[in-house]
Amino acid sequence: MDDYVIRVLTAPSEVDAADWDKLLQSQASPTPFMRHAYLSALFDSGCASRATGWDLRIVMLEQDHALVAAAVVYLKDHSMGEYVFDWAWANAYQQHGLDYYPKGVVAVPFTPVPGSRLLARDTKARVALLQALVQFGQAWGLSSFHFLFTADADVAAAKQAGLLLRHTVQFHWTNAAEGYTGFEAFLATLSQEKRKKIRQERRKVQEAGVTFRHALGATISAEDWAFFYRCYERTYLEHGNAPYLTPDFFVRMAHAMPENWLLFVAEREGRPIACSLIAVGPGEAPNGQDKPSQVAYGRYWGALERVDCLHFEACYYQPLEWCIAQGYQRFEGGAQGEHKMARALLPVKTTSIHWIAHPEFRRAIANFLNREEQGISNYMEALQSRSPLRASPGKE
Repeated sequence: MDDYVIRVLTAPSEVDAADWDKLLQSQASPTPFMRHAYLSALFDSGCASRATGWDLRIVMLEQDHALVAAAVVYLKDHSMGEYVFDWAWANAYQQHGLDYYPKGVVAVPFTPVPGSRLLARDTKARVALLQALVQFGQAWGLSSFHFLFTADADVAAAKQAGLLLRHTVQFHWTNAAEGYTGFEAFLATLSQEKRKKIRQERRKVQEAGVTFRHALGATISAEDWAFFYRCYERTYLEHGNAPYLTPDFFVRMAHAMPENWLLFVAEREGRPIACSLIAVGPGEAPNGQDKPSQVAYGRYWGALERVDCLHFEACYYQPLEWCIAQGYQRFEGGAQGEHKMARALLPVKTTSIHWIAHPEFRRAIANFLNREEQGISNYMEALQSRSPLRASPGKE
């Protein structure tokens, strides 16, 4: 493959962190979740490891001893923690006596945040990296490769390689081009019904005697992190599941990436009762711009006491108020959730890329994706018709 040297490693510690992060920062969408420290914390804490079904491979392309392209690959025997659902594909394989697992996943575990997945110095290196991954998929006997929540540059390379594309819908808030002057200025862009609803929800929390404080980076204390985990764990357990992430993972985040975390803590009568944890950092560069935008990413929340509308205040209104004050361009609310539209998080398409080894199944899945894409388009149209924004300035 030209003059590229391909290396396959099995642990983040085998990769030079500075080289990795330098390559990441050269991408159009260098989210904090692809940083060496983040991937290392997932691996070293055991959250994403062979024991949990996330068997790591790091595929690197080098040229003249310099890193020019790289991807994190997980060999998986299940489909949990991905947020792009392929259970039906796995069932179809099983019904035909074929093995769907192991499969390859190029993604950030447990993190449905769009961003660069095929890190590359240029388009040529990105295409070469994708070709190498497909060749490894064949050599490793994988049924498929799935590149989840990809950036535009990854999609362009996939189209060139003839891979399949799949779309899902998320909900993101976008600041005004010149930046809102405050939360009320933001509310003024919404319909009267939505403004009234948001004010009512915020008032319910205030009348319940709940106040908020926030801590950013190193100002998040060890006690704050410990309280956060109590809330986070409880939320998972209330839904009958063990949490994906361990206390050790968040300890590593506090030490290695404190600048990328923002914590909102709800208090009542001097006691913390709930919190939401937000990631902050660069995201996709706006159209026509080289510099990535500043983005806040809604990640985790939990409460030890029930207060009406507390979830909306902790997870949406407090972060949006902070984003407006700090001049952040976007707040991503995470996977799914049409209820987010009432809080002015609007629908956007996200893209995943799929390589299917079996030719007949590839054709069948391609046909399925064509039908699904029409459904996604219809869904987007229906959502856009329910926009919470005012139809035009000065009119309701």
